[in-house]
Amino acid sequence: MKKTSSLSLALTLAVVLVGAAACGPTNVALDDKSLEARALAVHAKVLTVDTHCDTAMSMTRSNWDVGERHEPGKPGSGLIDLPRMKEGGLDALFFGCFVGQGPLTSEGYAKAKERALLELDAVDKMCQKYPNLVGPARTPADAYRLKAEGKRAAFIGMENGYPIGKDLSLLELYAKRGIRYLTLVHSSDNDICDSSTDRQRKPGQERGLTDFGREVVAACNRLGVMVDVSHMSDKSFYDVLEASKAPIFASHSCCRALCDNPRNLTDDMIRALAGNGGVLQMCFLSSYLKAPKPNPEREKALKELEAKYGPRRAVASISDEALRAKAQQEYQAVMQKFPGERANVKDVVDHLDHIIKLVGDDYAGIGTDFDGGGGVAGCSDVSQMFHVTMEMLRRGYSEKTIGKIWGGNVMRVLQKTIDLSANPK
Repeated sequence: MKKTSSLSLALTLAVVLVGAAACGPTNVALDDKSLEARALAVHAKVLTVDTHCDTAMSMTRSNWDVGERHEPGKPGSGLIDLPRMKEGGLDALFFGCFVGQGPLTSEGYAKAKERALLELDAVDKMCQKYPNLVGPARTPADAYRLKAEGKRAAFIGMENGYPIGKDLSLLELYAKRGIRYLTLVHSSDNDICDSSTDRQRKPGQERGLTDFGREVVAACNRLGVMVDVSHMSDKSFYDVLEASKAPIFASHSCCRALCDNPRNLTDDMIRALAGNGGVLQMCFLSSYLKAPKPNPEREKALKELEAKYGPRRAVASISDEALRAKAQQEYQAVMQKFPGERANVKDVVDHLDHIIKLVGDDYAGIGTDFDGGGGVAGCSDVSQMFHVTMEMLRRGYSEKTIGKIWGGNVMRVLQKTIDLSANPK
């Protein structure tokens, strides 16, 4: 009740303040309480969308319930649940169906498919268990309808094309199950294209988009599934741009001009993305937002844990509960012992500023990567999402621009993708 009352008071205060935000930048200096009221009022009006999280991995566990509020910062709480989505003013979320890259074998493909279906089932079960809180979304119209009903909208994106194996019929299956985008690759090369971070590929061995990958892109266009270029190599990016008839997008990446990380897009790539009508969704991962200071002790310790348990982001999918808890504790201990410099909300909006100055406000959005490594000072979990809007307001962003960034742009890309699938040229 206390939190609901605070929200109501903030929205009441915002009535006299929000009008100026709709008209464009203002020179009026506001304190944090006034900015919070304005931010919450904007969230009440516009559709707010986060295009990437990895919460579905936690949802596959029997002892973690996405419908319950988990206290932020406590072990095992995660960064997203339905009550905290409401607190943060987040209307719609693309739950990532993530499967880490494994061997390119029939056995590997079978396990990847099994894992993918488990996470898809988890999203379905959430919507069935909490129909008064959340509903499945497949189209922009679904998201706007659910917002009007006071519910959260659950989209699905598949991170990594590995669960497709070499069988395009599986892509059709996943599309029927509700995926609205496909991240073609993850941290290692697969059958579809090259990754931006593959450690095994030697210089000169880059393939870009494979022949099979071109078939996958064509199938995505035909099925109305957005093609996600996050995680792919530069050559793969340009190959996909050439191959896709629909706009492409990056579900969780940042700007390489501000942080020289291969996961980020260069200015030329951003211009090409904008020319294609796509959108770049800001990732809240510190190492993508600002160049990290060297921390060799932490890197050494993390590599040892990765060899022992697998990548940190995949720990939540370990089926053995005791082993999973042990891995989480050890990873957490390393991060506490060797803390790195953390990016903040201002760094996120710096990247938004860069995109807007470079190509305009039609090509930027938000894809946090919460529960997959994302989280910055000032927006550590989904309950603090409106803090990003506060910073945008502080810099004079208009309500119209904020609405584009929070959901309008990516919904435009999704609708265009759906329309082209229905009426292919």
